[in-house]
Amino acid sequence: MLTGVGALAGGGIPISQSGAATLAPPSAQVRTFSNPVLDANFPDPFILRAGGLYHAYATNGVGGNVPHAVSRDLVTWERSADALPTLAAWAEPGLTWAPEVIGLRGQFVLYYTARDQRSDRQCIGVAVAAQPAGPFQPVGKGPLVCQAELGGSIDASPFLDSDGRAYLLWKNDGNALGLSTQLFIQPLAPDGLSLSGAPTALIQNFQLWEGSVIEAPTLYKQGGVYYLLYSGGPFDSDLYAVGYATASRITGPYRKAAENPVLVSRGEVAGPGHQSVFSDGSGQPWLVYHAWTTGLVGDQVGYRSMRLERVSFGGGRMRVGGPTTSPQPAPRGNP
Repeated sequence: MLTGVGALAGGGIPISQSGAATLAPPSAQVRTFSNPVLDANFPDPFILRAGGLYHAYATNGVGGNVPHAVSRDLVTWERSADALPTLAAWAEPGLTWAPEVIGLRGQFVLYYTARDQRSDRQCIGVAVAAQPAGPFQPVGKGPLVCQAELGGSIDASPFLDSDGRAYLLWKNDGNALGLSTQLFIQPLAPDGLSLSGAPTALIQNFQLWEGSVIEAPTLYKQGGVYYLLYSGGPFDSDLYAVGYATASRITGPYRKAAENPVLVSRGEVAGPGHQSVFSDGSGQPWLVYHAWTTGLVGDQVGYRSMRLERVSFGGGRMRVGGPTTSPQPAPRGNP
């Protein structure tokens, strides 16, 4: 069991023959929590609510290609099996980054980053499963997105608009070649397994706090406004942070917030970032992100744990507290 009070990774939860994760019956509603909620190496976290459970996915590590954990209350987490036990034939093992999952047409679609053998760049793949726990099976003979001439393509993030249309966002890995980095969006086919139309570039790095990179796009819509969240700066430092931009149309133009960055290192929390947004059982939106512990920054000395912060959107402004480490009102697990 992994909780917000410092349990280390280990153990597991029962997995059915279909690959679905199962948990013990829920206990009384947790009233408070303290970050981190998963105090183990769980970088680039993404949370999906499905079937009364919350599923968290992360960049590759000891948990396999796509480490996976499950919770009923968003505070107590338990490890599950590797959600993507088999990579696509085009992908080299060991560099499977930033997975995100969406439910489309009765199945679950996972987008992930992996090293493309042909181009030797990080590119985006797609996989499907009948259950959110997997096992996901790769689809296609090659990457879904691979801008090799722009350094590669990473950090895929699906978005379902209010009109039912699905889109995929990602970042070109330009900093790998000393190029600028941009965030892109492109429509997805209804089943999410292919792209349609043409990609649109949304924003690129040019502000001082962003340094040589912006990445980890997350799109959220509220009150007719599209909020494009992203991370900037070197991930393995206390300069990594979260900002956002807004637009009235999904393809922009987007305007970066004057108050950026909105989530930065503070106290014992260093380099908060690679965020995504999800809603709890009451409909309250939350930000999930990773961060280092101050003084233990970098994979050689530390790890990136998973954390939660309450977030709100309205009037073209995103408001998020934190990063917090003291007790906070807990999210509501289920209605």
